[in-house]
Amino acid sequence: MLIIVWAIIQSVLAYIGFYENTTDIPPRFGLVMIPTIVVIIYSLLPNQRAWIFKNRETSKSTFLHTVRLPVEIVLHLLFLNAAVPELMTYAGRNFDILAGITAPIIGLLYIKNKLSKKLLLLWNVIGLIMVSFILINGLLSAPLPFQQFGFEQPNIAVIYFPFILLPAVVVPIVIWTHLTDILKLSKEIKAEV
Repeated sequence: MLIIVWAIIQSVLAYIGFYENTTDIPPRFGLVMIPTIVVIIYSLLPNQRAWIFKNRETSKSTFLHTVRLPVEIVLHLLFLNAAVPELMTYAGRNFDILAGITAPIIGLLYIKNKLSKKLLLLWNVIGLIMVSFILINGLLSAPLPFQQFGFEQPNIAVIYFPFILLPAVVVPIVIWTHLTDILKLSKEIKAEV
């Protein structure tokens, strides 16, 4: 329910043009990132970890990462329409599509016991690095006071609806899923030793 409310709030703010002012300091875009970072950190505290260890099914959560395939296709289309820089696509610096392509394969292999927990853990670590890398590139190529890349074509898509949902909802869910799977798999591997 919290995710739905958050998505609606971010959608309305983007739709009414709140994020189009990119010169304010601190940047208004902080209202997208800071609350999700706080929620992710809170959800990883010891009391919440107990719930994760008890209730998460790592085999099923791996399939969630398949969402990255259509996201990468959308990013490529946004590049073709001059809304994001090429570096945010699989033609540039974004290798996140590999996680989307491999997620169903990795998930099926794990369910059929043809992939070890250690390999699934490694896949999650690599996936977390890839999504974090593109998130940082996306932020640093957005037309914000700290922009470092994409000056010829800034990442403007993320300040508009519905693309605001990528950094506000989709990416945090992907990151949280990787983090929680890494924690759970690490605990299970240690318990087996």
